Amino acid sequence: MTLRSYGVRVHSTPPFNAPAARRLREALGMAPGHVAYGLRAQYGLHVAPDTVVAWERGLQAPESRELTALAGVLWCSPGELLGMPQSLREHRIARALDPEELARRVGMDPSTYRRMEDAGRWRGNERQTAALAETLSLTPRELLTATGRGEELAELLRSAATTRWQAYVRPVAKMLPLPRRRLEDALQRLHADYHARMAATSSWGASAGSGKSGRDFLDRIAEHFWALLSG
Repeated sequence: MTLRSYGVRVHSTPPFNAPAARRLREALGMAPGHVAYGLRAQYGLHVAPDTVVAWERGLQAPESRELTALAGVLWCSPGELLGMPQSLREHRIARALDPEELARRVGMDPSTYRRMEDAGRWRGNERQTAALAETLSLTPRELLTATGRGEELAELLRSAATTRWQAYVRPVAKMLPLPRRRLEDALQRLHADYHARMAATSSWGASAGSGKSGRDFLDRIAEHFWALLSG
């Protein structure tokens, strides 16, 4: 049985950039023992020099509080000690924000934000989503990954492509803070591209397996969507 089964919160470890930690330490002329002393003296964290070495070798990774403290000792931002953030928590830590501050900036109750972060599922409204993207400096694609709504978007895009695309402008806009005209153009193009494939399937002389083009298009609908936005 997992810890989550007992109702214990399990926080993901941020993606730690071990080579960066070593490079920053050496640039300051510090030994692992100096880092360990700084963590204890400045932040009350009892971390052994061997643990600092293990972090730098990628054998272990600091927890969220340890990472923030390590950044303070190494005179850098937490983001400089992270790899590519994926989750909301990782992006928040990279920006050196605590949950209460981020919740305040997006206009949300802190306890509500914490529940969303713990669950890895964002349920904010359109205005809060736009504020979240701005506060964490997220691109639309990074925002979608961080909020855990990739499959939800794909379902909306498939519906937009196969039915009346205009009906899906607002639902997609709630998930992604994009200019409305740009979003409309992308959905309209997805719709046109899909139906062009299906028209080719139903034309005289089409092979028995030609419907696969339409199915493949829907399977990769998110990739087509991002390509249209970047074009």
